[in-house]
Amino acid sequence: MSNPAFRVKALWDDEAGVYVSESDILGLHIEAATIEEFEQVMREEAPKLIVANHLSAEALASRDLADLVPSIFWETNAILKDAGIAVRF
Repeated sequence: MSNPAFRVKALWDDEAGVYVSESDILGLHIEAATIEEFEQVMREEAPKLIVANHLSAEALASRDLADLVPSIFWETNAILKDAGIAVRF
């Protein structure tokens, strides 16, 4: 059985002046002034929310622990924003 995989995208919101998240992790809503702050919040909160909202008690009890470790793929337009290039995902 394959490990679960989730996606997190950091998008710059010009109007709010913060990075905001777009993700398939239920309950993950991030707003951060810097990409470093965004990444810190993501690394702290995403695993907790995956366990709380995407793994059933049955899965936790019946599957090998190695099969439960999720992959989190994330992307950002921070490098382009810092270079002054306007890009929208």
